[in-house]
Amino acid sequence: MHIRPHQNNNKPIVDAQDDFVPLNYFNIVKLKQGESFEYTVAGYETCIVPATGTVDVVMDGFTATDLGERRENVWDGEPEGVYVPTGRHVTFTCKSDDAEVFIAGAKFDEVLEPFAVRKDEIDMVQYGSDDSKTHRKIKHILGQKQHDRVGRLLVSELYTVGAGGWSGFPPHKHDTDRLPIETRHDETYNYRFRPDHGSAIQLIQEEGDDHGVGHHVRNGSTICLRTGYHPCVAMPGYEMYYFTILGGQSQRSLKQYFQPEHEYQLKTIPGIMDMVAKFK
Repeated sequence: MHIRPHQNNNKPIVDAQDDFVPLNYFNIVKLKQGESFEYTVAGYETCIVPATGTVDVVMDGFTATDLGERRENVWDGEPEGVYVPTGRHVTFTCKSDDAEVFIAGAKFDEVLEPFAVRKDEIDMVQYGSDDSKTHRKIKHILGQKQHDRVGRLLVSELYTVGAGGWSGFPPHKHDTDRLPIETRHDETYNYRFRPDHGSAIQLIQEEGDDHGVGHHVRNGSTICLRTGYHPCVAMPGYEMYYFTILGGQSQRSLKQYFQPEHEYQLKTIPGIMDMVAKFK
């Protein structure tokens, strides 16, 4: 499902108990200096990640000050985040001139402890190659390093390295719980491009279909993925980024199932299995 860029006025783009991706929650909050935003999401653990700007985050018994260092765009520095336990009331306040803040969430009942993830704690992996048109960098905010502190939520930032190229290739899916070969994880993306008039095609091909559907995604587009194989390709001459939310149905670790006719391509992409291993 493609949700076109729009002014959401700090209202959830993917709300709790969404009909299409019930395991995910997603909001974008925009603030000016001194403005605050507060929220509680019953039944969902969340993560606050400034796309740009700096915020102070406050919960009862927990404070994280000066979260976020990026000013111009998502290429301008490293991400930071704060994990917010299920149902916990939280307030964040803009410290910079302005801020754009992502709130990622996954359905989870147990209440854990809050914590901050600073830029030196980000887990980064780079894989692929220019020759294979798959060169990519992933910055895990809630990834393998935080595995024992989070319930079902995985949060990452994905970048094409260079201008143009494929992401999410070979085609894979994660829509069915059938361990050990696959897990059910709903997924939500929000895209950005540099220059910002760039765009990409997000393909979604359902199991058993000969042809998939292509969505023309632009700066600020949101894609929700419930089923199907889903590679993506950016236009030549444009860098692509997408904020990635994964919520697991039965476990946090993601087990991708690669489309059988393309699975052999795993052997052509340098470092891809290191990437796969980080989604835990």
